[in-house]
Amino acid sequence: MAHQTVSIGWDEELVPTPTGRTQAPSPDCPVEVALAAIAGRWTTLVLRNLMSGDAYSYTELAATLPSLSDKVLSDRLNALVSGGLVERTITNGFPPRTEYRITDRGRELRPLLIELYRTGLALQAHDARTDR
Repeated sequence: MAHQTVSIGWDEELVPTPTGRTQAPSPDCPVEVALAAIAGRWTTLVLRNLMSGDAYSYTELAATLPSLSDKVLSDRLNALVSGGLVERTITNGFPPRTEYRITDRGRELRPLLIELYRTGLALQAHDARTDR
């Protein structure tokens, strides 16, 4: 028996462009790009805290997430800076001051974070209804 290829009728709202019509995860898929941007434990919380647009020193940012280790915060900030989602500015002085601020590219994640929160609430509500 020959192998038969199955054709999918793409949901145009879910997959409006050909880049998302992949048969396996692809780094070019817009969904994979968005997920990679927020990947890593604590990343969404760091982004959330920077979304105001205010600049935060490392110490100020660490104080907003007291359970987050310095290593993980440093790793997350470095990844966000290298991804162009956060900018790091070092000012002269003693000691030098390092500040972090969300970029316009990083602000593009705001609707995603809002929708993830709303979806999480809806899933929790559904779970609460089905547990009765």
